[in-house]
Amino acid sequence: MKKAHRFYGHGIPRVKPEDLGGKLIAIEGADGSGRSTQIAELVNWLETSGRPTAQVGLKRSSLVSEELEKAQHGNVLSRTTLSLFYATDFADQLENIILPALKAGFIVLADRYIYTLMARDMVRGMDEKWLKNLYGIAPVPDAVFYLSVEPEELVQRNLSKNATLDYWESGMDIGMSRDVFDSFLKYQSAMGEAFRQLQKTYKFEIIDANRSVNSVNKELRKKISAVIDAE
Repeated sequence: MKKAHRFYGHGIPRVKPEDLGGKLIAIEGADGSGRSTQIAELVNWLETSGRPTAQVGLKRSSLVSEELEKAQHGNVLSRTTLSLFYATDFADQLENIILPALKAGFIVLADRYIYTLMARDMVRGMDEKWLKNLYGIAPVPDAVFYLSVEPEELVQRNLSKNATLDYWESGMDIGMSRDVFDSFLKYQSAMGEAFRQLQKTYKFEIIDANRSVNSVNKELRKKISAVIDAE
């Protein structure tokens, strides 16, 4: 018998879990972990094999993504405002992309999911219980893979790609250090610890992403194939 989807908490009104027939797979990881590259490879692999996919990710909501981007450029958002901005972004994509795609039997690939949002907020001192309630609307994914990369390696990858370090991904808003390089290392170490804490509750898989793209992709394909074929 096919396993029914469920929600982490109260879910969405009038949405029946048994109507969600697709698969939801989340790929988590910091900027520089290879997350977006892996998802692009997975989409190509899945669609080539005849499996329709849909994609979601942070700041992709047509409702608030532009406003969130503008607000972040000012570097003045409070932790609660930032948290609720991202929660709104997620909720809009949930209602308009994730749930319809699952109802249609699609494989939904999330380029980060609620765990990144919760980890970010926890590092900024938000209450974990409050966050769990906030994201009680989220469907439980069929699989979650966290691409783990050492902070020192993340620095090199981000500098190689962008020649700079992102203000928010360096945790500069919470005053860990005035030096962006040092702050990045401290913030990403704290994020890694937050993910390990969340992993105890949500039981997602941690993937060593300090390896080559092909090596990581091969492992993800094998694990995702097992999820898709499971009934």
